Amino acid sequence: MNIDLIILAAIAVFVISRLYAVLGQKTGAEPPARRYREAPARAPEREDGAVVEDEDRPKIRAAFTGPAAAGLEAIAAEDANFAPDDFIKGARRAYELIVGAFADGDRDALKQLVDDDVMEVYSAAIAEREAAKTEPMRLLRVRQARIADASVDAKKMARVEVSFESELSDGDNLRQAKEIWTFKRALNNQDPNWLLDEVATAS
Repeated sequence: MNIDLIILAAIAVFVISRLYAVLGQKTGAEPPARRYREAPARAPEREDGAVVEDEDRPKIRAAFTGPAAAGLEAIAAEDANFAPDDFIKGARRAYELIVGAFADGDRDALKQLVDDDVMEVYSAAIAEREAAKTEPMRLLRVRQARIADASVDAKKMARVEVSFESELSDGDNLRQAKEIWTFKRALNNQDPNWLLDEVATAS
């Protein structure tokens, strides 16, 4: 009798352990747990179905404004890298270099920055000053630099007029200078440098 009870108890333990093993585990019949995630934004497509990458999208720039707008637009149409703000920074630097080279009598430096006509005038002025042994006017500071006008001619020669206001001194005298400097560059030339083409006194 005791042996029968032991056998029955062993069978019961085996059956219970098997049920627990089956019921306590997930089976393939259970539905998978739902997982939510944000779908990535879909890139726009062209009419032919190709995906448009960011670098392929046309860059839109703001329209130029002011009295020189038409000329600036004409320059930008030929040179997509042209930017008035960058040009003004370069013109301001050119002004400082040219005024400094003129004061120092550095003809070699001037040749790199001005065209032949301006170079001829500057060279004669330097010679006259050296003969008279007078002190040159040196730049103290540029008070203002702004684009006054711009144009492109039939030969793709671009010209930009820049109005400068500055202070100069020869050590004893202070001078307020107001001038219009015209810079030029051939847009059909790979050379990105602009040359000083003309200097005029501003009214």
